[in-house]
Amino acid sequence: MLILASASPRRRELLTQAGFSFNVLPAHIPEDPYPNEDPIANVTRRAREKAQAVYNELLGAPSDCHLERAERVEGPVSCNSGERVGSHEPLGAQAQLAAPQVPQAQLAPPQVAGCPRSLAFGDLGNHEPRLTSRRPLAPPQVVLGADTTVTLDNHILGKPENPADAARMLRLLSGRTHRVITGVALVTANRIETAAESTAVTFLALSDKDIADYVATREPMDKAGAYAIQGRAARWIPRIEGCYFNVVGLPIALVSTLLKSFQLADSPSL
Repeated sequence: MLILASASPRRRELLTQAGFSFNVLPAHIPEDPYPNEDPIANVTRRAREKAQAVYNELLGAPSDCHLERAERVEGPVSCNSGERVGSHEPLGAQAQLAAPQVPQAQLAPPQVAGCPRSLAFGDLGNHEPRLTSRRPLAPPQVVLGADTTVTLDNHILGKPENPADAARMLRLLSGRTHRVITGVALVTANRIETAAESTAVTFLALSDKDIADYVATREPMDKAGAYAIQGRAARWIPRIEGCYFNVVGLPIALVSTLLKSFQLADSPSL
């Protein structure tokens, strides 16, 4: 089962468009960047934290209690990527996922089809895997987290705090090329995978009236960089280099590739 750890209607629409079936269970975590944090490190960290938070919630919950508040979405793309970075890590000390106390006899690592022990748990040595439970998650669950930001001159432009902040961001973007970066993370019982997609977006020069009229629509207020490429801002974007869906909020081809690495992309449960 695929769980989308995001309340974004745009990510939901893109996953549905690509044919995935999934539950929606939003994560609620702070989204402020660390001081001087690299933009790619920022979005991959926040994507991972979102996915881990929701996975922890599901792991510690009585059977199906959180899925009762999750919304099920049944699905019915491909894009040319710009830049991608990615990593995978075993679910170990760095993951910081809490698990219930489990009798020693129940701590044997599960067999994961297509996932070598070294990839699933790393070099465990004498250490036991941390994510186990008396009540295994069934069916196997994959939590998808994502986070998108706009960068200009390597500075992060998040969601505007108010209309004046939105106008400030749009003045910075006017007549220039910036980058939109989305970090994605997949978390399962024995593995974390993170990656990022980057797309270059070119803006036409905007007049003060263009900016004021656009901000007045309120469309920029919940968008990284204060604009929506799929909305009214499309009139000012003559070209992009890379994945369009990444700019909307979720690089579908990258997500699909990651899911295939889990041997889950073609599963009926997704």
